[in-house]
Amino acid sequence: MHLFNLHIHLSVTLLALADLVILVLAIGLGLQMSYANFFSIFNVSNGQAGEALLFVVVIATCLFMMGCYHLQSLADIRVVIGRVMVAIVISVFILSVIFYFVPVTRIWLSALVPATVFSFLGLVASRIAFRRLSSSTALKRRILVLGTGASAARIKGLEEDRRLGTFICVGFLPLGNGPGGLEIEEPRILRLNGPLPDIAQRFNVDDIVVALEDRRMALPMDELLDCRLHGITVLNFSTFMERQTGQVELQSLYPSWLVFSEGFGGHSRVQRIAKRSFDIAVSLTFLLFTLPVTALTALLIWLEDRGPIFYRQERAGLHGKPFTVLKFRSMRTDAEKDGIARWAQLKDPRITRVGALIRNVRIDEIPQILNVLKGEMSFVGPRPERPSIVSELSQHIPFYKYRHMVKPGITGWAQINYPYGASLHDSREKLKFDVYYIKNYSIFLDLIVLLQTVRVILWPHGAR
Repeated sequence: MHLFNLHIHLSVTLLALADLVILVLAIGLGLQMSYANFFSIFNVSNGQAGEALLFVVVIATCLFMMGCYHLQSLADIRVVIGRVMVAIVISVFILSVIFYFVPVTRIWLSALVPATVFSFLGLVASRIAFRRLSSSTALKRRILVLGTGASAARIKGLEEDRRLGTFICVGFLPLGNGPGGLEIEEPRILRLNGPLPDIAQRFNVDDIVVALEDRRMALPMDELLDCRLHGITVLNFSTFMERQTGQVELQSLYPSWLVFSEGFGGHSRVQRIAKRSFDIAVSLTFLLFTLPVTALTALLIWLEDRGPIFYRQERAGLHGKPFTVLKFRSMRTDAEKDGIARWAQLKDPRITRVGALIRNVRIDEIPQILNVLKGEMSFVGPRPERPSIVSELSQHIPFYKYRHMVKPGITGWAQINYPYGASLHDSREKLKFDVYYIKNYSIFLDLIVLLQTVRVILWPHGAR
């Protein structure tokens, strides 16, 4: 299933639908135990329908915000319980604020309490059931891989590593290994003769993935077309990996793929206007709601060492053009007295006590809202790096310059999917996510990143 250029796995869609049913049942039972009839939530002429809708929308949004639909997080029941619990707590807080300012939407406490309890129990139970169901092959797509080289081995590794994977590989057809040779063990290789459509039909294949090392090799195009006309999806290795991992494989990236691939449409006039409007609206809202935190942070920074509150630094922006980024100072004033740019390291001694706190919860990034309002940054986009670091990384990482096709952001797709990057390897991994974001950009994707940033703040994974 595709939504705004994003591939959404069937299992995640079914889990989300199950959650909606659970939340509707929970608020209905809560009202039944208090002051209304269960079926009143389906009658739009009374207030209970609006109360139920508000309850479902707020909790569903908070579940998504806490990453409760990440397949990897569902593998650990402790993570499941923790995230669902936090989502419910935040939901109750948001509902309480809405009830205070809009009393007509208020749900009586005698109905809200049982409804939230039923929701928590039902949501956890649905994820336990989902974990068991996902271990079967019922919801997994069946793929046939053409090739037995390094790319095919990557697919095999992905199948084995993901505890809650969304596909099973029925086998590998040896159409040519390329320079790397054979990298798939014999039992997984299909030594079959006959037309490709017959093989696909025999194994009930949903997708065929072309994972050949040598792109100059002749493909059985007539047979692939026949498979396509019979409803089997045919994907190249890059597209398949992008769909499964939410990132673009740099090893398989080549100019012709960038030219002919779908996506990279975020540069149209309409897209630019929509994104700029989104940036201004979100920035002004955040600026207003974070004003108390901003004032307190500024005071604490000044009280700790009487040094400057803000930190200004040159960063590479759109098309590599330098600009001055504004952040709350989190390091000592002499952190780079030798003038050499360095990444922050784990337990970096240059970081102050207040700085460690504001970095963990990303408060040090708040002043960058002013950069967004000035048009130098977007709220969502690749994180800006220092020009000297960009120059160094560009020499070692192919296609690194393409992350500057869009404005840098305060938060981004890489930030919600990968920990803080402080090495060449980390930068290469984060670039995969940055290119994915640029390729699949939409306002919907920006909203996803914005909501998921809350999860990253509450569960810091690598902030330095």
